[in-house]
This record gives sequence, C-alpha cells and structure tokens, in this order.
Amino acid sequence: MGRMYFTDRGIEELTARRGDEEVSFAWLADRLIQFVDLNPDFETAIERLATWLARGEDDLDDVEIDS
Repeated sequence: MGRMYFTDRGIEELTARRGDEEVSFAWLADRLIQFVDLNPDFETAIERLATWLARGEDDLDDVEIDS
C-alpha cells in the first residue's frame, strides 16, 4: 500500500457510503463536470484524474500527474 494522504479520508468515506453501488463512467463524468462547475479551482486536478482514469493500465506510465 502507498503513502497515507489527507484525501484518503474522503476516499474512505466514499467507499463506506457508496461502496456497494455500481455506477457507469457516464454517471461519473457527469458528477465530475458538476463538481468542476461548483469548484472551478479544481479543474486541473479533475482533468488530470479523468485523463488518468481514461487510460488503460498499459498507458499509466505515460501519464504525468505531478507537473
């Protein structure tokens, strides 16, 4: 397991509250758009997350997250 980050608390809450649900990528994309509409300062982070999620596991080495 990797390092523990402050964001892990939110991820754990997501799993606890909605971990048994199944969602589509269309639903997730819709929620991400809504989030950015409400929180435009997070646009870059959400774009990077969406790009990372869109790539296949073989392409993950090509995604630069820290820039």
